[in-house]
Amino acid sequence: MTTTSETPRPIEPGRILRAAMFVDFDNVYIGLRRLDPVAAEAFATDPAHWLSELESGSDDDGEFTRRFLVRSCYLNPSVFSQFRPNFTRAGFQVVDCPSLTQQGKSSADINLVLDAVDALAAATRYEEIVIVSADADFTPLALRCRADDRRVTIITASPAASAYRAVADTVITADDLAELVTSTTSVLPELPPAPKDEQSKGRGRSGRGRGSGSSTASGSSSTSASESGSGSSAHARNNRTARAKDVTKTPKPEAEAPADAPVPEEAPEPLLLPFSPARSAVLKRVRAADRPLTLGAVAQVAQKADPGLPDSNWGGTGGFTAWLAQDVPEVGVSSRPPGHVWDPARFDEADLPGAADDIDPSALQRQVVAVTDVPGLSRENYRALLTTLADDIAEHPFERPTTARRVRDACQEAGAPVGRSTVNFVISAILYAGAELSKAPSAADLADAYAQNVVGLCQGARMELGKSDIAALRAWVGGGLLEA
Repeated sequence: MTTTSETPRPIEPGRILRAAMFVDFDNVYIGLRRLDPVAAEAFATDPAHWLSELESGSDDDGEFTRRFLVRSCYLNPSVFSQFRPNFTRAGFQVVDCPSLTQQGKSSADINLVLDAVDALAAATRYEEIVIVSADADFTPLALRCRADDRRVTIITASPAASAYRAVADTVITADDLAELVTSTTSVLPELPPAPKDEQSKGRGRSGRGRGSGSSTASGSSSTSASESGSGSSAHARNNRTARAKDVTKTPKPEAEAPADAPVPEEAPEPLLLPFSPARSAVLKRVRAADRPLTLGAVAQVAQKADPGLPDSNWGGTGGFTAWLAQDVPEVGVSSRPPGHVWDPARFDEADLPGAADDIDPSALQRQVVAVTDVPGLSRENYRALLTTLADDIAEHPFERPTTARRVRDACQEAGAPVGRSTVNFVISAILYAGAELSKAPSAADLADAYAQNVVGLCQGARMELGKSDIAALRAWVGGGLLEA
């Protein structure tokens, strides 16, 4: 008689993943409201939408469908009772967690932890525990779930401590969550099967993708877009809009061309890259990462998806970097040791580790960067970023994506190596600190808000900071703008 092991097998394509979700509503809603009020309202008023978006996905082990057998939401009824019906209708069990102290602290944390521990001991084995909160106090819970051989997914709506994120198998950041709740395309890596005619067409072509390894994601073909998953949500929305316009537009009759008119050349057919498990796995991993990845880590992803690649001298290209340039031209690549791969839609070379670090940072600065992921800019570059941001807000209405792009471009034109993700990090931190960017604050106001956030991140990471340490931090990340 054959017995079945209690240890869960890796998730295989088409398998159903039993999941339990625990939502710290107050934490998520308040964090999203600071970052994007529209996203906060979408999260609170239409949980069925973003829940359905989370039901399907894929990882290195293949595609899967989540079944959220447990859906629990913990909220303070004296503040957010108006959102209770929305979650009840979406199938959540809503647990009232009123304030228990004069400071307004509720019992959400302890109730969530108790229910999650009960889920670990339940007769039904939940392969995945989903914690929707940025509260680093849940780090012991995540460690407990991982020790019990459960997948851990963390969904945050504000900066989360690096130790908290490190214990998770998957982290959905605040920006990803904002996109998820306001769009119709999931931010989770997902690979829908390509039509057979497109796959056969792709295999039949003798040409393959060429590029330097740092081309933009917008250059991908239709097959590439289907493989890219999370990185193509905006592309998918644009396609839907274009299709809608095509349906409603009445075609105009074509005018007859003169007999001697030159025949216009047909536009070249978009290059379709053949389907490749390694290519698909690399795209998913890079576009789901919250930072540039090392070449070695990405090479392991490709080798796991196609173990024969190294033996074939990386498809005859001579090496992994050359294979990336040929088969995955949508990603950015830097061979500067230790080498990095990134998604050009979110990062650039200025975001690479060490690209904009201080020449001789202090021990305090090195520790802050290591434990909080605060950008390691020099004091001068922080000053350039903050003053450029203040100038831009004074001249243009604040819109986070466009403002960040203008600030990044202006800093780089001025010689400050400030990357896209660095600008987004600083803007988000300022918003989380409660600054009103619509009121055109001064550079000193922005520096003060950012410094407050950085000090809070350090304290949340349990760093022991004295008065002199806090003063040094404020002088550094404030770019010298806070010194009287």
